[in-house]
Amino acid sequence: MQELQEKKAKYEDYIIEMRRHFHSYPELSLEEFETTAFIAAELDKMGIPYIKGNPTGLVATIKGNHPGKTVALRSDMDALKITQKNDVPYKSRTEGKMHACGHDAHMAILLGAAKMLMDSLDEIHGTVHLVFQPAEEIGKGAKIMIETGNWYEETDNIFGAHIWSNLPSGKVSLESGERMAATDRFKISIEGLSGHGSMPHQTVDAVVVASALVMNFQTIVSREYSPLDPLVVSVGSIHSGTAFNVISGTAELEGTVRYFSPEIGKTIENSISRVMENTASLYGAKAKLSYVYNLPPVVNEEESSAIAYEAAAEVMGKENIVLQEKTTGGEDFAFYLERKPGCFAFIGSGNPEKSTNYAHHNDHFNIDEDVLSTGSSLYAEYALTYLKKHRL
Repeated sequence: MQELQEKKAKYEDYIIEMRRHFHSYPELSLEEFETTAFIAAELDKMGIPYIKGNPTGLVATIKGNHPGKTVALRSDMDALKITQKNDVPYKSRTEGKMHACGHDAHMAILLGAAKMLMDSLDEIHGTVHLVFQPAEEIGKGAKIMIETGNWYEETDNIFGAHIWSNLPSGKVSLESGERMAATDRFKISIEGLSGHGSMPHQTVDAVVVASALVMNFQTIVSREYSPLDPLVVSVGSIHSGTAFNVISGTAELEGTVRYFSPEIGKTIENSISRVMENTASLYGAKAKLSYVYNLPPVVNEEESSAIAYEAAAEVMGKENIVLQEKTTGGEDFAFYLERKPGCFAFIGSGNPEKSTNYAHHNDHFNIDEDVLSTGSSLYAEYALTYLKKHRL
């Protein structure tokens, strides 16, 4: 524990400096060119080899002094289309772009873990891959990195984490099982018959059909699936109409479906399609569904969560490991867990006194920087613990 505290203190300023740099220069999904170059330069200084992704991102590799298994540690990189409102010294220098989800912290944490691991080569029984992943916000980055080189095929286990603003600073959640939801997307195009607003009997009102769909979809949740299995069907966008006195003949809806159960995933598209077709038919309209299975759920493997628990207990103390309810938010870390065991943790950063308890994607979002070096230690300790437990 004392050695861990020394490493945290040794690299704390560096990790904060890295986070503030990334925050000042945000880049959107698949545009992280300068971010990738900056991380590559830092890895060059540490003497850590890497391969670059296409078009962005990279995977670095640390080989220990002893042979063994391979573990991967992942950070995401991309920012959001948000204009930052809070005034901090490291405020975004790019109008309309902001690190409002914590990916700036994740990159800094992984760079800090790299330094700690380079100080511990004689403790590493195997290989550690450092995955700096682009495009998490659009759900495409994990697949890009899986196809970059052969690191994923080599990897025996993978760990990732997310700064979490509604979890108190200094706490961590890393339990096994379902942690984040599947995030499907759908689009519905409605075709009715337009006409004059004063003569609705001559029309098939697409707005009425769209409105009925929004309400009827909720009966799918409440009447077709078990209340013990979480399910969300949300329509987030409706576009229809051109003038106040014209009944629209077309409408378009877009929405999202969230769930954890694989059984729901097998049937939900059909349920939405059936309700859509019958509702449209009821009003004399036609409707077409486009359904995309965007991200699978994040499900932590039991042994990996136990390793994460052991690492967190060493880094933070058992008293700071807490249980947190799973979230219907999504994460493309799920793709890594489809074929490899691993764990995804939540690192608390919520501190009202520092105004770091704003929701993710809020234009005032910020990080409690006191937790960053702890995050680096957790990443490094997870890798060391896993490799020690699986010595060849």
